[in-house]
Amino acid sequence: MSLTPVLLKAYYELLYDRLESILDPVRQRIPTLLHEEIQRRWAGLPPEKQQAYHEAALAFLVERLEMYNPIGVQYLFDRGDPRDAFELEMSLNWYDPRPEYRRLVQTAHEIASRADNPDQLNILARELLHACDAYPDRSIIRAYEADPALNKLPDYLVARAIEEFLATG
Repeated sequence: MSLTPVLLKAYYELLYDRLESILDPVRQRIPTLLHEEIQRRWAGLPPEKQQAYHEAALAFLVERLEMYNPIGVQYLFDRGDPRDAFELEMSLNWYDPRPEYRRLVQTAHEIASRADNPDQLNILARELLHACDAYPDRSIIRAYEADPALNKLPDYLVARAIEEFLATG
């Protein structure tokens, strides 16, 4: 039996725990990132629209936390055909996380294949997180920076804030 699927579940559990532990600082960082991004790209955006993007980013943050929820991930991976769920998710996203996901799975496979002791799953999950960051943040950041748009802004703010705090902790 391959350790890769188990390692991926441990990775998502670790992401959930980490995001839960930094949730308040991430929430507090979002308005600053929003202000910086508005000054850089969207000067003149009315305050009520700025507030709407702030609220959307906070909602996306909650959604992201639930995406990593071990119970939710277990449900996603253990029910039905995960490929169907993955393809549906891909069709709904404005960014393409497929290359990032392939890299995540490949890195998980490499780490799992050289693991001496599956009891060290937490250590392996931390190694995977260090190597790949929080999926799908790289895809979101890259796509937004390549083609900024206001409809992408809430996702971008959440991805940036999460990555900043994961990098420091």
